[in-house]
Amino acid sequence: MSVGQELLDVPFPEMVTKLAIGIAKGQEALDKNSVATAKELAEETITVIPSITRTIKENGTVEYKNADGIVMSLLQVGLYPTFYQFSEATIEVSMDIKTKSEKKTSVDVKMKAKVGFACWSASIAVDVKHSRQFSKEVHGTSRLFVKMVPVPPPERFFPQIETVDLRPEPEA
Repeated sequence: MSVGQELLDVPFPEMVTKLAIGIAKGQEALDKNSVATAKELAEETITVIPSITRTIKENGTVEYKNADGIVMSLLQVGLYPTFYQFSEATIEVSMDIKTKSEKKTSVDVKMKAKVGFACWSASIAVDVKHSRQFSKEVHGTSRLFVKMVPVPPPERFFPQIETVDLRPEPEA
């Protein structure tokens, strides 16, 4: 079976289906990876210093005081996993067929005749040359191209943060 015929024998709908299923499986793996990353970021904690107070004293010296540290997950700090999606998919099939045919024929006839007393002789030499050349080159390629882009996490993936400040109002 020729390369060109093999490429032509693959049904186009089957190629598209296999590409789509491959993309779906790839997307599922990417999503699972992003969710696993989110879980890791939620479990990993660090101590965050929410504020530092800088006090300039009357004599001009500067004093710094840290607020008490707060233990927060990396998600709470604002590190989020990256989500990806396939934005483009292309199937490209190309064939390059070259054919060359050549035919050469030559005929060479030589005759000799001798005539003598009561006898004669003749010789005929026929030299036939025949050659034929045929060559065929078939090149086939198929290429699948997919493009992935990062996308924001799903809207409800992370909870909204609401701040309730119960400190008393400073006196005026």
